[in-house]
Amino acid sequence: MLNIVLLEPEMPANTGNIGRSCVAAGARLHLIEPMGFIINDKTLKRAGLDYWDKLDVTIYDDYNDFLAKNPNAKLYMATTKSKQKYTDVEYEEDAYIMFGKESAGIPEEILLDNKENCVRIPMKPGERSLNLSNSVAIVLYEALRQQGFPGLEEKGQLHRYEW
Repeated sequence: MLNIVLLEPEMPANTGNIGRSCVAAGARLHLIEPMGFIINDKTLKRAGLDYWDKLDVTIYDDYNDFLAKNPNAKLYMATTKSKQKYTDVEYEEDAYIMFGKESAGIPEEILLDNKENCVRIPMKPGERSLNLSNSVAIVLYEALRQQGFPGLEEKGQLHRYEW
């Protein structure tokens, strides 16, 4: 099972959307404090809709707590600062993909310790970043694509018609 890690997320709506994506994709969500909201924030639950109670979520006191509780985690870090694209790596079935807070990303000190596992989403020159929940969805579904979308529906269903 893939793991999405949010380091100090600030916006409840983004975290709610990411939680919903994790449920739909069969991924776990890991939240590293401090967060810019409380976990029962109405905005977070509204963005996650009725998916939040289905979410496999773990909350950590800080980055060191996350590392201590996941000592063998194969960790990838999404950042605009990497030379390596998110499509250049092969994600293991239990990979952890970390994203930083909306205002600053992952601190450079952490990135330097993990530079071989940093990935980025290509953008036009001069653009700062994509929305956090969009970035998570892009990288999460690339990892799932590489793995053949394990455990996910193989075909869509129309409501009233068949193709």
